[in-house]
Formats: sequence, structure tokens, C-alpha cells
Amino acid sequence: MTATSPGNVVPIDRNGAPSLDPIMALVANGMNSVNSVILDRMQSRIPLIPELAGHLIAGGGKRMRPMLTLACAELLQYPGTRHHKLAAAVEFIHTATLLHDDVVDGSGMRRGRRTANIIWGNSASVLVGDFLFSRSFELMVEDGSLKVLKILSNASAVIAEGEVSQLTAQRRIETDESHYLDIIGAKTAALFAAACRISAVVAERDEAQEMALDAYGRNLGIAFQLVDDAIDYDSDGATMGKDAGDDFRDGKVTLPVILAYARGDADDRAFWKAAIAGHKTSDDDLAHATRLLRETGAIADTMARARHYGQRAIDALGPFANGQAKAALTEAVAFAIARAY
Repeated sequence: MTATSPGNVVPIDRNGAPSLDPIMALVANGMNSVNSVILDRMQSRIPLIPELAGHLIAGGGKRMRPMLTLACAELLQYPGTRHHKLAAAVEFIHTATLLHDDVVDGSGMRRGRRTANIIWGNSASVLVGDFLFSRSFELMVEDGSLKVLKILSNASAVIAEGEVSQLTAQRRIETDESHYLDIIGAKTAALFAAACRISAVVAERDEAQEMALDAYGRNLGIAFQLVDDAIDYDSDGATMGKDAGDDFRDGKVTLPVILAYARGDADDRAFWKAAIAGHKTSDDDLAHATRLLRETGAIADTMARARHYGQRAIDALGPFANGQAKAALTEAVAFAIARAY
């Protein structure tokens, strides 16, 4: 299905906005245990480590990835607690990648606060990110499942590949849609997929259910990133949790830019080439870029594509019984997309 083709897509009800409240209520008790593990395992005899890690971990993130691990376990009616440490491992992987990303991108804001690299410097941020990666692998080993270790370690490698791929594509206006989807499938969707899939492993479900949850998380992750890339141009810092226009100034070639560049005339293309190369980065340039994105339908079509992947995520839940967990996971998809409104 193309971005503009008809088909079933996730509905957005602007009057009754979707929320994470159902999934948060579903996993509240489990998240208390996960948070205890996180707080315990980020401690170190080196005071800078918990100080820096705590700055980001306490910075207002929704912890969506570990919530997905717990919610998928609820979907499968898993009665144990192994997934609590694994959900913490997932959050440590995510937090470590954020610390590294902010260094690579030179970011100054995240979730409305100064980034750790601005406060403590790049070296400290990278090293504490490495510490959190190590803690995540300790938690995986303690679980004792080679399959879980394989899934999460592979996801970690894929995320790193995705970040390197994005770096090599930076300021390259010729980056195409296929390459872009490969990047976000690796740097964002891989951890969403792994976070969901490991619940089926600890619940000892068959391969079909594992892969259904993998598909749910993967498609949700792609939808999530598509929305992020759209609202980087069409939102404010309060909504984004970072400075609006960061992708534009960093020369990141995201789907809205790819679509606008393909649909633009000669003057538009010349503008995009100069902007992505880093020669047009002023507020006026950002405003002009946003106008071009709207006029060409690039933002609208990026959101349509996000709804398409969101529907694929919901469809992946088809084999599972209806109930509170399935409803919460479904609404989590709608929430991820509704962030743009």
C-alpha cells in the first residue's frame, strides 16, 4: 500500500485522543518492579555514573519499550517475573543509545531538558552509555535463556548498524525511500520488535506467536519513527521533547524530505540540496522547508504511511484473544500516531 492509496488505516479521533493510560494501568505493578531493577543496576561506586544515567532515566520518558515487554507478557497471560529484569535490560539498551545519539547529533535538548553531553561532556556520556549497555547484558545473562540473549544482542547490533547507516546517509540528498526505511527499521524498530518478542520466549510460546509479537513491535516502531520525522517539521519543542527542526539542521534525510525533494521543481530541489548540505539552516530556511513539505503533501503522506504501519501492527495482534491487554496494545499504536496532532 502506498502512502496515498486507500485501505484500512489507524483512525485518529481528535476529540477523544488515544492515550497510554490503558497500557500504563495494565503494567503498573510490573513497572514498579522494573523501575526498582533500573535504579538498582544503574548504581556504581563511581558517583558520576548514577548521576548522569539518572539525569536521562528520570527525564520524563514514558518507558514505552519496557511497557511493551510487560504488556505482551500480559497478553500471553505469563504468570512469572522473568520479564521484569528483561524489560529493564531493554530500557538500558534504549537509554544507552540515546546517550550515544545525543553525542553523535550534538543535541542540546531531550524531553525538554539539557542533554547529558551538554552538562557532563561527550566523553562521559559515551562511557556511561557503555556502562548501561554492559548492565543490560548482565541482566540478559542472569535470565539464563540463550534465545533471549540472542534476540536482544542481535537487536543491539542492528541498532548500532542503523545509527552508522544514518550517519553515512547524513547530508546526502540522494538517499532514497528504501534506504530510509532500512535505517529506521534498524535504529528504532529493531528494539520495539525485540522488546515484544522476548515476552513470548519467557512465556514459552511457539514461533508463530513470537513472530506475531515481533511484527507488532516492528511495525509500531516504524510508525513511531515516521511520526517523529513528520513532527520534527510540523510541531514545537514541547511536543517533540527536543528542539524543533533538529533533523533539518543536522542534514538528516527523512521521508518528508525525500518526498518533497522528489515532488519539487528545479528551484525547490536546489533549496533542498543546499539545506541538506548545511548551507541553509536559519529559522527562515526552516520555515521555507516546512512550507514546501506542506505544499507537496510530504508531511500528510508521511503520516498516512505511519497509519499504514500502525494498522500492520494492530493486524499482527489478530491471533491473540481479545481482552484488556490486546486493547491496551492497540491503543498504544493509536497513541504513537496521534502524537502528531
